[in-house]
Amino acid sequence: MAAPSHRPTHRRSLRKRRTLVVTAAVAAAGVGAGVLVLNANANAGAVDLYHQSLPAKDGWAASGSGTTGGAKADSAHTFTVSTRAQLVKALGSVSDTTPRIIKVKGTIDANTSDAGKKLTCADYASGTGYSLSAYLRAYDPATYGKKAPSGTQENARKAAADKQKKNIVFRVPANTTIVGVPGTNAGIRGGSLHVQNVKNVIVRNLTFADTQDCFPQWDPTDGSSGEWNSNYDSVTLRGVTNVWADHNTFTDAPTFDSSEKSYFGRKYQVHDGALDITNGSDLVTVERNLFSNHDKTMLIGSSDTDSTGKLRVTIHHNVWKGIVQRAPLARIGQIHLYNNVYDTTALNGYTPKYSIDSRAKAQVVAEHNAWKLPSGAKPAKLLSGDGTGSIAGGGNLVNGTATDLVAAYNAASSKKIKTTVNWKPALTAGLQTSAKNLVTELATTTGAGALY
Repeated sequence: MAAPSHRPTHRRSLRKRRTLVVTAAVAAAGVGAGVLVLNANANAGAVDLYHQSLPAKDGWAASGSGTTGGAKADSAHTFTVSTRAQLVKALGSVSDTTPRIIKVKGTIDANTSDAGKKLTCADYASGTGYSLSAYLRAYDPATYGKKAPSGTQENARKAAADKQKKNIVFRVPANTTIVGVPGTNAGIRGGSLHVQNVKNVIVRNLTFADTQDCFPQWDPTDGSSGEWNSNYDSVTLRGVTNVWADHNTFTDAPTFDSSEKSYFGRKYQVHDGALDITNGSDLVTVERNLFSNHDKTMLIGSSDTDSTGKLRVTIHHNVWKGIVQRAPLARIGQIHLYNNVYDTTALNGYTPKYSIDSRAKAQVVAEHNAWKLPSGAKPAKLLSGDGTGSIAGGGNLVNGTATDLVAAYNAASSKKIKTTVNWKPALTAGLQTSAKNLVTELATTTGAGALY
């Protein structure tokens, strides 16, 4: 894969960060722990994370009017929240486009009542008539057959699911910045940020953990053996424009898929996507995030007929560790992947299948990324496709060795990935033309808590 040309750029590390990383740790679950960052010069003043806009040329989200989020928020629309109820109030109505800044202090448990009482799946099911045991009896393929569930228990499942959805889905209005307060383990556990049909949103420095669907639906027609399908991405972008997701951590911890039982011969899947970008979303930059312990991680394009001319996404300086697939799965759009690290060692039962999937004529440029493969693993397994997608770019390293990923994949697959694209990346701030040091560098500069 030949590398496309770029405009001259400078590394983000030169942008007056004036910070000093003094400690870092890795949690036992494989999730990067917070990195304490101090001001290297007390007289220089701290970086204002809350009012910061996406820098110029920093990926597709810098296009058009750029991405400023709630940078213009006044004091009346600047909130500090630490509970679910406070977050809901701060978000307000999705129709209110007044710029707002929401500072998340500590971890917000989405599965709590307005009064702060912990809620369980049983609480959501209460009064609906739903129970998993009754659902399994009602739709056992051995007696019910291979048809979509309908009737009393499916209606009860939907009613229980609606109760959970009302509680854990947070709808984000336009012109909003949501930022975790440094040093507070800021994040949302069990919740889903829903950003739909709005513009200009920034999400930073948050840990999104264990976004669970209490009531997965059995679909006997999904594949040859059927599947349990869940809802709720940790962050879902649908029909949005200009979104910047920066320095977040996405993980299933502490509830790993390996701990779930199987019913009807298929794993009972309670997790959906980590960060999905669908339904004609456009001009999105995803940078310096940690994706860990997850299966279907990032979907770009909801179907093979999603919006042509949109789905322009930049993904750079992220770490993917213990990810099974979709890092990302890309359809239709123009996607730029640079300076990412992919650690494909199995982690907590998550065994990688592939990293990047280009299909439905997606135009992907993947360059100067680094892969860590365990002994015996083959580069041919790092990509996937349907025979219509493209992946261009170069400078990718596998265990420190320059590797033509597409050539390795095509040599082992009948559905060839194309090697030319119809566009040339120009918004490439921070692009490093060598992936040699990425594994070390990104270990302490990605994910929630790794502030600069």
